[in-house]
Amino acid sequence: MAKLWGGRFEKATSGLMDDFHSSISFDKRLFMEDITGSIAHARMLGRQGIIPKEDSEKIIEGLTGILADAKDGKIEWQKDAEDIHMNVEKILIERIGEAGKRLHTGRSRNDQVALDGRMYVKNAALEAREMLVNLESVILSIAENNLDSIMPGYTHLQKAQPITLAHHMMAYFQMFLRDLGRFSAAAKSADSMPLGSGALAGTTYPLDRKSVADELGFSEITENSLDGVSDRDFMFDYIYAASVSMMHLSRFCEELILWSTNEFKFVTMDDEYSTGSSIMPQKKNPDVAELIRGKTGRVYGDLVGLLTVMKGIPLAYNKDMQEDKESLFDARDTIVKSLHVFTEMLRTLRFNTETMARGASGGFTNATDAADYLVKKGVPFRDAHRILGEIVLHAEKEQKALTELPLSELRSFSEVFDEDVYTALSMKTCVEQRSLTGGPAPETVRSAIAAGREKLKAYM
Repeated sequence: MAKLWGGRFEKATSGLMDDFHSSISFDKRLFMEDITGSIAHARMLGRQGIIPKEDSEKIIEGLTGILADAKDGKIEWQKDAEDIHMNVEKILIERIGEAGKRLHTGRSRNDQVALDGRMYVKNAALEAREMLVNLESVILSIAENNLDSIMPGYTHLQKAQPITLAHHMMAYFQMFLRDLGRFSAAAKSADSMPLGSGALAGTTYPLDRKSVADELGFSEITENSLDGVSDRDFMFDYIYAASVSMMHLSRFCEELILWSTNEFKFVTMDDEYSTGSSIMPQKKNPDVAELIRGKTGRVYGDLVGLLTVMKGIPLAYNKDMQEDKESLFDARDTIVKSLHVFTEMLRTLRFNTETMARGASGGFTNATDAADYLVKKGVPFRDAHRILGEIVLHAEKEQKALTELPLSELRSFSEVFDEDVYTALSMKTCVEQRSLTGGPAPETVRSAIAAGREKLKAYM
């Protein structure tokens, strides 16, 4: 098949070259962006008198038909036409004749692919944002229903201090809230219209770039033609946002995997989001959480891979940049699938709050509060810390909780202890006394939930 760019060539490209060079197998998913951008470009060419108005109208009509057929799966994309841009142009010429040859006036595939990528990233970023809002709503509901559900908090995976399930959930709410900001920034990063950059040096035609930007929903146009065709920072911004969001999902999944073990028994996975073993009939495996944890590395790879592709490319466009799309598409597909299934898994999860409460009572999670009790009685903190260390060592040997030690034993370590210590060391008191902003006290977390709902409105 003759190439649309083949005028200066005496020989056809080899089949091996066509197969290696072609990107239609993956960039065909850009047909919506490509055709929509071409319609706006054709309309502007006619309005500016760069091509005859009747040709502009024929092109728009032809492209509209191709778009409809592509949506219905009626288009058979051709590898010989290399990419989505040349495929669309070839089909257009076949359908409307000579007028179709005018579409590419004042445009290069270099600024065309930059346009398609920016449109795709804008939509993908807003898609991820919508899914994160849905996840955040589930998290808020769980938190709201568990303001008084006490559980152990951990450092070094060792029991540390009592908190609430609501407080724990709101930590993830904050992580995903930052992800919302990152995806919003990625959408903003992509929000510059590059058509008019040409191959690298713009064009001599009197293009109305602003009108094309307005029609396509861009807030501004790119300001340097070299940068306009060679910039892929917006892709990095999107894949970075996806990487961080996947990392947050992975951390959450790691905890749910631990919590679902027989050793913890904090959560029970719904049957719909669990799997069994081919040999062990008792097994109920948290495969969804494990797979998300694994797929996180895949998205990291997409980011590092694209950074590596771009690191040594001189201005402006080079064929290396064809490798940008598969990383972008894979990152998008992975974060979308992961957010969707994780949200439903979390929605159906059963939290075993009684087991969590029992867990908080073990491991001396109220030791810090006992030290604070002494400090409030006038004991210097460093002395209080030493005293409680000695008491914990004693209690471990006796196999008792702090509140199970009689007052006489506590006083053998410090005369400051009094009957009120048992109220001060109850799990309920330990949690309720931590009412500073950001703390686990139920009323504090209730305020955080209300503030969270307000913050989400900015992304709806």
